[in-house]
Amino acid sequence: MQEFKIMVPGAAAIDTIEVTSPFDCSVVGTVERIDDRGAELALNTADKLFKNKTRWLPAHERVSVLEKTAELMQLQFDDLVNLALGEGGKPYADSQVEVARAIDGVKNCIECVRSEHGSEIPMGVNPASMNRIAVTSKEPIGPVMAISAFNHPLNLIVHQVGPAVASGCPVIVKPATDTALSCFKFVELLREAGLPDEYAQAVVVTSNDIATDMVTDSRIAFFSFIGSGAVGWMLKSKLAPGTRCALEHGGAAPVIVAEDVDLDAMLPLLAKGGFYHAGQVCVSVQRIFAHHSVAEQIAERLANMADALIVGDPADPKTEVGPIIRHEETDRVAEWVDEAVAAGAQLICGGTKISDAFYQPTVILDPPAEVTLRKQEIFGPVISVNAYDDMEQAIAMANDVPYSFQASVMTQDIDKAMYAYRRLNASAVMVNDHTAFRVDWMPFAGLKESGYGIGGIPYTYEDMQIEKMLVVKSKNL
Repeated sequence: MQEFKIMVPGAAAIDTIEVTSPFDCSVVGTVERIDDRGAELALNTADKLFKNKTRWLPAHERVSVLEKTAELMQLQFDDLVNLALGEGGKPYADSQVEVARAIDGVKNCIECVRSEHGSEIPMGVNPASMNRIAVTSKEPIGPVMAISAFNHPLNLIVHQVGPAVASGCPVIVKPATDTALSCFKFVELLREAGLPDEYAQAVVVTSNDIATDMVTDSRIAFFSFIGSGAVGWMLKSKLAPGTRCALEHGGAAPVIVAEDVDLDAMLPLLAKGGFYHAGQVCVSVQRIFAHHSVAEQIAERLANMADALIVGDPADPKTEVGPIIRHEETDRVAEWVDEAVAAGAQLICGGTKISDAFYQPTVILDPPAEVTLRKQEIFGPVISVNAYDDMEQAIAMANDVPYSFQASVMTQDIDKAMYAYRRLNASAVMVNDHTAFRVDWMPFAGLKESGYGIGGIPYTYEDMQIEKMLVVKSKNL
């Protein structure tokens, strides 16, 4: 069992909380919490560190820390897998992928330091700009406050903390209480790799009010948030003047399937995109809009795949679908499915709460437009399939939500694909792939209610810096 002490220099622990497995409620580890006095110390530490420019870490030291961190993570790969698996419930094979991605994410941060740079601004192009040269360089924006979600307990932390370290920003990170261990472990590894303690402080606080006060404090220069839209937009509305932010919320990802689709190739992708991590992914395949000639076939074949999935202990390498992290959400998923069926949807498979932790992978055909799972993010192992008659109808149904994140179109016709790409409300459209495709260096942006700003490691790194200009005037220029 992992036991983590507070990571705020000089602060006192108020109490200790237990982090439990969503699979069997066993205690995976413990974390000490701080109160408002500890929060003030964390903020003051980050603020003083940033204001003392003699303590700014040069680029080569930041690169060295990140290189050693990646090495330590690789050496402790199995321990990191078991820690993330234990607290988050993601199946063993998928947790291995998460840790591998996290290590690669740290390496991506190193690449950002080495490749991102300032630029020259044209001078001498008119009489007013004669005898001048202008260039820009990058500087850290200031103290960063990061709040993270529970569904990817290590990789999301890397996406928020890694770029802060790379850019030279002191960072305070508050993970989800459900999955705090991987966050504290990552910060511990950064410190072991040589990062001064003050540069990265992981915190769990005794109340949401304290967290809100930290986020909205005027000493915070950048706020990074991954989590629910209701919380993210509320916190953004309270930010101090001048604080910049990026918000990553959820969506209700649509897939449009044309009548010419290669079902043998596409169905495994749809099943993986919908049932991966029990659907607890912000761009999980949730709403499929299929041409009426193939809709019923898609639903039935997806149901066959869903019924064949192994649901159970995430530590078992054979398990394909693990638990829902927050058990109260299992009841909510059941309520949404029951609502759709009562409204006339056809339950093709699933529809059963197996236990407090598990909901059976479920496929629903033709749920009415007004039911909740057609309009909100279900964040569970449920895929709905609706039939359409023409592409315009499909796009209208896909766009009929207040979210805009990643979408997909599946077709053998490039013109249909481009037609859908131009008309779907989305920041990214996948062609012949599922909506949950992501590599960590690509832009990852929620639009409308799905978020604000652009995620992805290079884009977060850019957000956490300012571009400072130098203009030199000389008669010899």
